[in-house]
Amino acid sequence: MKKQIITITGAAGNIAYSLIFRILAGNIFDQDTKIQLNLLDISQALPILMGVKLEIEDCAFRQLDSVIITDKPEEAFADSDYILLVGAKPRSKGMQRADLLLDNANIFKAQGNIINENAKTTTKIIVVGNPANTNALIIEENTKNIPTENISSLMRLDQNRAKSILSVKTDCRVEQISQLIVWGNHSATQYPDINNALINNNNEKILSLNDQWVSDEFIPRVQNRGAEIIEHRGKSSAASAASAIYDHVYALVNGSSDWESMGIMSSNPYDIDDQIFFSYPLNIVNDEIKIIETVDLSETSIKYIKNTEKELISERDVIKDLL
Repeated sequence: MKKQIITITGAAGNIAYSLIFRILAGNIFDQDTKIQLNLLDISQALPILMGVKLEIEDCAFRQLDSVIITDKPEEAFADSDYILLVGAKPRSKGMQRADLLLDNANIFKAQGNIINENAKTTTKIIVVGNPANTNALIIEENTKNIPTENISSLMRLDQNRAKSILSVKTDCRVEQISQLIVWGNHSATQYPDINNALINNNNEKILSLNDQWVSDEFIPRVQNRGAEIIEHRGKSSAASAASAIYDHVYALVNGSSDWESMGIMSSNPYDIDDQIFFSYPLNIVNDEIKIIETVDLSETSIKYIKNTEKELISERDVIKDLL
């Protein structure tokens, strides 16, 4: 019997609650593979996790092997095949971004050290907790037993948002859109790029879009979609974030059928700083993440890309003493 161990941090939170059932009801792995879930959260959340565990068991998922709930990171990360770092300190009212960066840097540094000592060297780490790209950099710095290429940060949520907004504008289905890229940071500086996008393998509808709509409506709306959801819901994205994590893990396991966007350690393509986690257009083939290095960039695109790179460098500078 094949078994995959998936660890989820912040497991008592809303994103994890949506994610757990999505994973167990989905098809990331073949149906002969069993899934062990290691659910990690703080001690005060253990009663909530017990309720989650009971709900999982009551679903009678065919692929479920077992559920471990714990407040001990050493136990949660032991022998994990996939580690989904969902939990992070949220930004509170009046809190400066630099303070949030430093607080989460300390959390992720501690987690990185524990992962390094307890997880498999083959484990795949997906960083979700914000600021995800810079938290991924901290994880990479503190998990030297794990290859850098096994660490990535979530950008699929931004890519899904961009496809959704574009599909409404062009009156097409989301699955008809391909080669849409989100560059850079998971923040309001990200660059959703439709210059190479296709609809039904054709760029006619993309070329017909008004440039002003792209620059004044599409790009800002994707960049600020999270804030838009909070404005209406009163809460941050949960189900859509969980769905994006599922998509991200699915691509890592099964390869990509389209250009993927995820944060990976830069290797200096497109003249990007090589010590930040940056979102590129990617293909995933035979368990290997490959940057697509042949995308033609306009001066406008370069300006957007350099702006989000600048932000990531500034984030790195804030936490440099912890690297």
